[in-house]
Amino acid sequence: MHLCVFEDDQSGHFLPLVHTRAVYDLRLGIRTLLRALRDSFGDPPTILHARRQVAQVTGLENDLLVNRIPDGLDVLFVNGRWIAEDGPALEQIRAAVDGGGARLFMQGDVVIAAWVPNASSRLVASDALVRSTFDDAPEEEIEGVRLVERMWSFQTELHDALEREYRYYTKGMYIYERPGVDVRDGALLSNDEQIYIGSGSVIKPGAVLNADGGPIYIGEDVEIQELAVVKGPAHIGSKSVIMTGADIHTCSFGFWSKMGGQVEDSIVHSLSNKAHSGYLGNAYIGRWCNLGADTNVSNLKNDYGEVKMYDAVGGDLEPTGQQFLGLVMGDHSKSGINTMFTTGSVVGVSCNVFGADFQPRFIPSFSWGGHDDFCDYRVDKALRVAEAVMHRRERRLSDAERENLQAVYEATRGETVRH
Repeated sequence: MHLCVFEDDQSGHFLPLVHTRAVYDLRLGIRTLLRALRDSFGDPPTILHARRQVAQVTGLENDLLVNRIPDGLDVLFVNGRWIAEDGPALEQIRAAVDGGGARLFMQGDVVIAAWVPNASSRLVASDALVRSTFDDAPEEEIEGVRLVERMWSFQTELHDALEREYRYYTKGMYIYERPGVDVRDGALLSNDEQIYIGSGSVIKPGAVLNADGGPIYIGEDVEIQELAVVKGPAHIGSKSVIMTGADIHTCSFGFWSKMGGQVEDSIVHSLSNKAHSGYLGNAYIGRWCNLGADTNVSNLKNDYGEVKMYDAVGGDLEPTGQQFLGLVMGDHSKSGINTMFTTGSVVGVSCNVFGADFQPRFIPSFSWGGHDDFCDYRVDKALRVAEAVMHRRERRLSDAERENLQAVYEATRGETVRH
């Protein structure tokens, strides 16, 4: 069996985060959606389906075949928005794969999975795989599958995902021995049997790791500096730095991120910085972002009412059903010192945002400026900045990434700021 993880016709709801990646490459908890799906099915040989705009960068990111199925393969297609976990739905699909004939698994009008013996590349030729993609395959109802539906799904699912994935990686074992870990005198670990620390990591004097509220998973070569506080559940990705005095709670930070100030209920995908003071709550920050000193994000309205957030599919602010919701920021965007983002803000890809007063609720990709005064961020300059930023993390801007950013620039020229 080969696995094909696909994008359906709902990916647009996750813009701007999916301007630069497939929806399944978004991080939830310790893993991306894709990694969790592959693990749930036993990590079989995997093929990916992705929208044309992100197909090349998706192949580069995962080192997998994209949008092509070699002749004669039996393929299980799985929706990339699925929050994979053990349970009856997973077992139902596994049983069908073992049972032979083609089968389509539907939850309402959403394709969750499809088992297709002798599949062909025709099935991955369009930007979205939907019911009609699979012709007359017999349908089977499936229940209990949880999907990410909107950008704020990641915040509402974060706490449970962190606990679930800690159990997955530690196999339910209590953690006492930490070979290759440097826990300095004066560091405090509370409920330390629920704290995993990877080899090469350093916990400096006065740092507090408190797993009373949930487990903490720290990757390899992480530095937790003096007087930093990390409260579980939390995930700190490999090579990341938690700065002196930081206050971190219910967060997932991807690899090589630098985080300071107060951060809670937030995901930082990877390779981004918030090194200084300032508050970030109920947020999702992409790659290669930098939040300047004293950048602050509101995650609660003064009237304690429902937060609205910009949705690219509807082109307007949409009720979220959430009381707490902060900032979504696409890759390669930056904020200047003392920048303020209001509740439920969305910032596109490659933006440079600065200036006094609260920023607009929606700032299109490749915007330069602040509040009521924005202009285009020239794509040639934006690409030079991306090259410089990536060089600092020992990376280079690939041709595929360059083409993707240029495509995002062209695709978003008609978008306007929304207050």
